[in-house]
Amino acid sequence: MKFDIILPGTNRLPGKYDWAGELDADGFRHLLGEIDALGYDTVSVSEHLGVPQFEVPRLGAYWQDALSVMAFAAAATRRIRLDTAVLVLPYHHPLRLAKALSTIDVLSGGRLNISVGVGHAEQEFVALGVPFAERGRITDESLAALTTLWSDSMPEYHGNHFTITGLAVEPRPVQRPRPPICIGGNSKPALRRAARYDGWQPNPTGLGIEEIPPLLDYLRSQQDFDGKAETFDVNWLTPPGGAVLPTAFADMSAAGLTAERDRLIEAYAGEYRTIGITRTVIEAPAAIGSITEYLDFLRWFAEAVMPEVHAAR
Repeated sequence: MKFDIILPGTNRLPGKYDWAGELDADGFRHLLGEIDALGYDTVSVSEHLGVPQFEVPRLGAYWQDALSVMAFAAAATRRIRLDTAVLVLPYHHPLRLAKALSTIDVLSGGRLNISVGVGHAEQEFVALGVPFAERGRITDESLAALTTLWSDSMPEYHGNHFTITGLAVEPRPVQRPRPPICIGGNSKPALRRAARYDGWQPNPTGLGIEEIPPLLDYLRSQQDFDGKAETFDVNWLTPPGGAVLPTAFADMSAAGLTAERDRLIEAYAGEYRTIGITRTVIEAPAAIGSITEYLDFLRWFAEAVMPEVHAAR
């Protein structure tokens, strides 16, 4: 089991991690350095270019640019991998995106993961002049174009939405033949797309963990999945339900922490592993009141939970 941290402060979800809204550049560097040193596998960032006005009460209006955050995180860390949850491919021209992602991979020393989706906020598509109804086809073309741009010395790509010809495009990613690509989404087209690549990121909005097995069975039944059973990444973005932690981690008793540790180990080493989840998000209590308390929670998890889950392989 791999453990992922969605970097606090890169968005400002109402009522969650209010302290993270005050982080400055030094605060982000400190937070990333601590996460890196604690042994977590991945740090990730989400993407919205703009938030539909009716969604602001739920999502907030503040969302940092995902690619910029990944570049910053590459410089602030040495070991941890960098990812997105998710990058919305139709928002990006593949030529421009290929250059940005390969540069991040080079500057991070080959630590880039790429998790992508088709998007859902139609207002963002309208603002960008991208046809919402074509977002699946655009995503497939973008993925094909990225692979070509990273593989060929003189790449040629001709599609319905993109034509790239007559250009040499470097640098290429350090990871060969390319960084791992994980596909987000719960629809059958998303599952078929995921089978062609390296992983699947189920979207927990409207999906419970108990619904993953039949979707994963469908994904594994695809011919494109053949030969990937040992390496395919299933990244569930939700921690186990039924948390016993109170709103303040700092007030937990030793007995309470022991009970929470045992519950988490049982969930990750048991239910999650049985279902086929290979990577998951670690989420501290939403009402944690400071970066100090947040890091205390991450240290506790890294020391009390992660080794036991890994030992249960």
